Amino acid sequence: MIPDHQFILECQQKVLDGISLSDSDLEGLISIPKSELVTLSDAANKITRRFSGDKVDVEQLANIKKNYCSEDCAFCGQSAFFNTGIDSYQLLPAEEIVEKAKKALDEGAESYCLVAAWREPSESDFQKVCRIIEQINSQVGISLECSLGFLTMSQAKQLKALGVRRYNHNLETSRSKFPQICTTHTYQDRIDTLLIARQAGLELCTGGIIGMGETRSQRLELILDLAKMKPEEVTINLLVAMPGTPLELQTPLPFEEILRMFAVTRFALPKSIIKISGGREVHLKDGGEELLLSGANGIISSGYLTMGGNEMKKDLEMIKKINLEA
Repeated sequence: MIPDHQFILECQQKVLDGISLSDSDLEGLISIPKSELVTLSDAANKITRRFSGDKVDVEQLANIKKNYCSEDCAFCGQSAFFNTGIDSYQLLPAEEIVEKAKKALDEGAESYCLVAAWREPSESDFQKVCRIIEQINSQVGISLECSLGFLTMSQAKQLKALGVRRYNHNLETSRSKFPQICTTHTYQDRIDTLLIARQAGLELCTGGIIGMGETRSQRLELILDLAKMKPEEVTINLLVAMPGTPLELQTPLPFEEILRMFAVTRFALPKSIIKISGGREVHLKDGGEELLLSGANGIISSGYLTMGGNEMKKDLEMIKKINLEA
């Protein structure tokens, strides 16, 4: 039997040589004993540096329509099924969204993602979003991403024609865990949306939330499905248990499990942006420094959909501190 240290290095070399790892390789990596996590972290970092250099992708979000979503996702403070006490608003005025995009660009954000809390956009709301995109394109010029729920092919093609670079639609968790997290739509619905976006020529951003009571095997299951999708960007959120949701008492994941997730995702997707997303400031004592040296190469800054975050200046200083570039 190959020693764990040697197994990690052999997997690292396969990836550096352009060889995709098998499911059993990835299973072995995510099961590495705690004593070899430093080796796993270092190997994931070497893969990141080889394929992505020292660049950290810094993104900002705009929650353009908040709360009262029709879906019952157990983690979500914006679901109409739960009384979480957060504020709410319908689609924000275009001028406000454009100004936020300008601010993001001025602060050094690489990209700007428009996010709306709904199952899918009505045609009238979708056209309003398209007009907002046109204004951002003409007045700001930042790289745009969208996360608008389920899309038709026509809508996806319209976003592509408007210059939207990437579409975000998270798988949220593994296929086997999904029915415990959401009952108002299926895991396959989410896969189908990503396929529509890909067929329309949009880049893909997808990922999930860890720490929702899933097993390590289920986190591997999610990684394997992500690897099949070959997304340009993977976003990994750390559950922040929202009062009023079914997961409000969920125990946070140990850091070693978080590190395993990021490192093994890097082995599975060596060329993708792997982004530390929601929950970073809550669960990571160093704000993400160690994960950015363990496979991650992106962050979301200046807040999330229902909670605040670090100021851009603080995040840029953190990136510089670990000798990476924003």
